Formats: sequence, C-alpha cells, structure tokens
Amino acid sequence: MTNSILGEWCTVTLGDIVDYGKAEKCRLEDVSSSTWVLELEDIQKESSKLIKRVDAAERQFKSTKNKFKSGDVLYGKLRPYLDKVIIADQEGVATTEIIPMDASPYVDNRYLFYWLKGDKFLSYVNEVSYGVNMPRLGTRDGNAAPFVLPPLAEQKVIAEKLDKLLAKVDSIKAHLGAVPDTLKRFRQSVLAAAVSGKLTEEWRSTRALEELTVSINEVHEKRKQTWIDEQVKAAVRKGVSYKIEQIAKKYKEPTEQTLDEFDLTLIKHIPEEWVSTNLDSVSVAVTGKTPKTTEESYWNGDIPFISPSQITNEGRLTSPERHVTQEGTSKTTILPYGSIMIVCIGTIGKVGLVDKEVAFNQQINALIPTQVVLPEFLFFWSKTLHSWLNKTSSAVVNAAIINKSRLCSAPCPLPSIAEQTEIVRRAEKLFAYADKIEAEVNAAQERVNKLTQSILAKAFRGELTAKWREQNPDLISGDNSAEALLAKIKAEREKLKPKKKTHTRKKV
Repeated sequence: MTNSILGEWCTVTLGDIVDYGKAEKCRLEDVSSSTWVLELEDIQKESSKLIKRVDAAERQFKSTKNKFKSGDVLYGKLRPYLDKVIIADQEGVATTEIIPMDASPYVDNRYLFYWLKGDKFLSYVNEVSYGVNMPRLGTRDGNAAPFVLPPLAEQKVIAEKLDKLLAKVDSIKAHLGAVPDTLKRFRQSVLAAAVSGKLTEEWRSTRALEELTVSINEVHEKRKQTWIDEQVKAAVRKGVSYKIEQIAKKYKEPTEQTLDEFDLTLIKHIPEEWVSTNLDSVSVAVTGKTPKTTEESYWNGDIPFISPSQITNEGRLTSPERHVTQEGTSKTTILPYGSIMIVCIGTIGKVGLVDKEVAFNQQINALIPTQVVLPEFLFFWSKTLHSWLNKTSSAVVNAAIINKSRLCSAPCPLPSIAEQTEIVRRAEKLFAYADKIEAEVNAAQERVNKLTQSILAKAFRGELTAKWREQNPDLISGDNSAEALLAKIKAEREKLKPKKKTHTRKKV
C-alpha cells in the first residue's frame, strides 16, 4: 500500500519485511567460552546503549538462547515500553526475550532500528502487548506491527541523517547530564566556605572587633533561656501547672567541649574571631516520639508528623501522610519554626530545616537554636557533619545510631550574629543561583528528551529527505521505487518458503 503522504513510500507490516519471532536456537554446548551472551539487563532503556558485554565463560546459561549475527537488529520484546533495541556489532546469543531481526538486503537495518524506536511503533506495541506485570510483544502482533517502507536509497540517507542528528542529541544530553554533579560540587564548596569563614573573609577585614566578638556568657545565658522556654511550652501542651523557678532549678549546663583528632579537623581552620564550641551550647537537643497509633484522638489533626522519609536530601520537608491533633501533641515532641532535624537512626546524617511547627518520630533528633545562632547557619553546619555522624555511628555495635548526648558533643564553630547574617545572605544568594541553573537545565533536558522523537517523526514523514528526493528522482522511481522494492521483498520471501511436498497416487 502506497503511503498517502509521500506517494513514494509504502505502508506495510513488520511481518512483510522480516520474520518477527523466528530465530535459530542454541545451547551452551553450541558456543565457545568467548561467545557474547546478551541479556535485557545489559541494554540501557531508551538510549539503546550497551551497558556491559558478558561472554559465555562468565555467563553460563541453561536455557536455550536466540542466535544472532553482526549487523542484526536486536529487539527486547519484554516490557517493550523500555525501548531496548540495539544493532549487534558482533555475533552472539541472546535471551529469548530479545528478538534478532535482519531485513537486509532490501531494508537497511539501521532504518529498521530507528523505526522500532519511533513513536508510531512504540504506541502500537504498548497497545497490543499482553501481560500485566511483564508485558510482551507476541509473535502475531509483532508481525502485524506497522512499518513504513521508503525506497532503499532513501532508507540509507534517512539512517545516515538520523545517525548524525541523534549523535548531536546524545552529546547535548551528556553535557546537560554532567551539570547536576557540577552543581552538587558547587553547593558543597559554598557550604564549606560558609562554615569555615572563607565566604566572609573580606567582610571581616572591614568590620570593627566589637561586631565580630562572641560572648561566652551570652551563649550560656541564651541556652538556659531557650531550655526554660521549651519546658514551659511542653507543660502547657500537657496541661501541667508549672513555676518558672522550679523549672529553672532543673536546668543542666551544656556539656563541656571535648575534641578528638577527628573533631579538630572540622574546626581547625575557623577564623580566630570565632568561638569553638559544641552543638549542646548553641541549641537545645530533643528526641522525637510517636503517639500511640491506636489512639484515634491523637491523629488526623493539623500538625505534620515528620519521619525521615519526609526529609529531602536538600533539607526540605515534604508533606507527611500523618498529622497529630492538639491532644496528640501532649504525647510527642513539638518543634518550633527554625529547628534543625537530624536523622540519627537508619539514614544517618540527613538534615532538615523546619519551616513550620511539626511533630516528629524517634528516628530523629532535633536542635532548637538559641538566640546566639541563626537557624540557617546551624542548618549549614549540621549538613557538613555528615562524615562525623557516620563515623560516630559506626562505633556502635550492631546498629547505625546516634543518641542525643553523642550528637550534642559534635563540634560547632560560632561566629557573631552579624557575621552569621552575612554568611547566610551570601550563601543563600549562591544557592539561589545554583537553583536557577538547575531549573534551566531541567527544562532543557525535558526539551532535549522530546527532541529524539521529534526528529524520528520528521524522518518517517519524509521531511529529512524532502530536498534529497527532489534532487534524486531516479533513485525513488521505477525499479528503485518503494513499490518495486516491496515486490522484490515479497518475491524473495516467497522463494524462501519451504515447498509443499506433492504426493502422486500409485497405480494399482
């Protein structure tokens, strides 16, 4: 059937040009130890890149395999939406979930390869594939799949143009794909500069000493006040009467800083104007708690209940499935805005900055900053403690856990509030710049991901070769036309069909 769009092309089925599903079988004893043994897992989805090549010596198989030769198109029929198709660059054997196809000499195998990756074919196979969890393209449906047949000379031109254009697309994808790692390193360097004083080195040189000085007495006073405030809030939530004087008597001074060799590596380069202290001195540490889950009155309220899975790698909090009620707050720990969450069981060291009042579970310890430290600065510093936290947790036998007292002992550099403010301003400006680039790259990646199918669609509409057809009418007409090519294919395939045996009746 001639294609109505181009006139010079024929619309046929895949089964008109290849025997989809037919392949020579072989067993392990039929191959050498160096024979390539291909599995679906070796092919990267969509990109059609070979991830790894394994020989029979390494991958000894028990079931029969499909044999293929160099130049064959190898199509993954299992979960065809993954678009796993490659052209073999050497002979070998493959799982029976991979169908070898050779349409030569009348169809360019590169053209066939690209057709199998186009939207028209993919839409068809996704519609007809059978099996819920592991869909496959069956033999009958595979042979009935649509195929557009241009003249042979034009197929070669289309394949060459697609080779060049899609190589450029792959190059663009590779460049864009490298950007996230670059941005990750950039953010890490900003973080390191922020908490080491390098980010504000020039700023400090223009400031008076009074603006840079940190008062140890003030550090202790603010810590005590924050602790008392949190005790009062807890008493109110529980409906317990209290007296400030009685609460104050229970206050314990922060633990003194003790530094081992590893601790010193974290703070040895801080500016001389900064104070070396620990987390216990600049915050009040609390541990989460889960209210009784069978008590309905504690749940389905308005206060988010955070677990480690709601803390993103960037430190943002996502919306949890569970919320506690006001009654439930008396059975858990409530964090105010600006607190720092640190996962201390399981995924050790994941850090989150609290942007609203929340409750949280026992896998998380939290730091409520005092007035001598900005929440953002404490968040920055806590993120740099990842290696310290993991080293500390590894010292615990049969568990990955950081208890509250050990967390409190972590070192913490403390600049003045004025310098912290400048650090946060500069760091957030740089992070915003990185976020902007990341958003632009993500948008570009979305456009580029659509570009491959756009180019393939143009190729199969004849748009890539429109000028070529005008310049080469003799290569697409007469004996070189698609109709003549289809006739040759049919004649050749007819010759290859096994001849039916005829029986003559013997005379009696």
